[in-house]
Amino acid sequence: MIPGFAQRRQFKDLSEQEILALAISSEEDDARIYRQYAHMLRDEYPSSAAIFDGMAVEEDGHRRRLIDLHAARFGDMIPLIRREHVAGYYARKPVWLVENLSLDRVRSEAAQMEKDALRFYEIATTRATDAATRKLLGDLAAAEAKHADLAGDLTEKHLDDNSKTQEDDAAHRQFVLTWVQPGLAGLMDGSVSTLAPIFAVAFATQNTWTTFLVGLAASVGAGISMGFTEAASDDGQISGRGSPYKRGLAAGVMTTLGGLGHALPYLIADFWTATTIALIVVFVELWAIAWIQNKYMQTPFLKAAFQVVLGGALVFAAGALIGSG
Repeated sequence: MIPGFAQRRQFKDLSEQEILALAISSEEDDARIYRQYAHMLRDEYPSSAAIFDGMAVEEDGHRRRLIDLHAARFGDMIPLIRREHVAGYYARKPVWLVENLSLDRVRSEAAQMEKDALRFYEIATTRATDAATRKLLGDLAAAEAKHADLAGDLTEKHLDDNSKTQEDDAAHRQFVLTWVQPGLAGLMDGSVSTLAPIFAVAFATQNTWTTFLVGLAASVGAGISMGFTEAASDDGQISGRGSPYKRGLAAGVMTTLGGLGHALPYLIADFWTATTIALIVVFVELWAIAWIQNKYMQTPFLKAAFQVVLGGALVFAAGALIGSG
């Protein structure tokens, strides 16, 4: 069983009361985040701060309308349900707590917040059977769409160098969420986690065929596990991460390839030749991971390389020491 997921509800299993309660808590959180953005931008970009102040006020208005509807239909007792209680529900990354965000980054985060909220209300509207509930959720979806356009306009007002269109940004982000992120996680898991068992067997037995079989089993097993874990963790409806089958496929295939990369050289009969080639393959795999992190995740290359190479070196050393002992 995957820790944490057993206690989370699926969105499709929520009642209309729980959907309203989830919307109320989400609006409260979003209002707080917008006020934090406004506070961060007030000195340098006062007009943008005023926009976020206004968006926070509107979120407060949404919350009050949702509470009034809940009271009319279900009473004053609102169930305690938050984003983290629902599998696949979009999360708000607390980047404002750890970074000094540029206006471009704030605008991007705010635009994504509104797109997430818009998607939620669109899906929630289809679940509502009560006419008043359906109308309110539809009105809120339209309001969130207006907010998304407003957040996007911040770039044109304050940033001179904006070469990408909104459609390109959305397409790129969807590609990263659906394919790159799970594929990168799989490649890292397959490349690093299989180092210890493969090289432990290699140095313990110095039998290339046995080492290859262990590497093949470890790679395929890890690929199946990662694929099912990724597919089961999030149905993609609310988070917008895309099809769970695509993400599971990306994670599973890349995990398997990451492990097979340094297992295949042991098809060579000579032990030291196979081991030398396997080590070269490991080096290429780790640098490829660092390059992908730098290109798609905006992780500084030297930082990514240090983390990946250091982690891989430690795992390899563990395997080699265990096998040699």
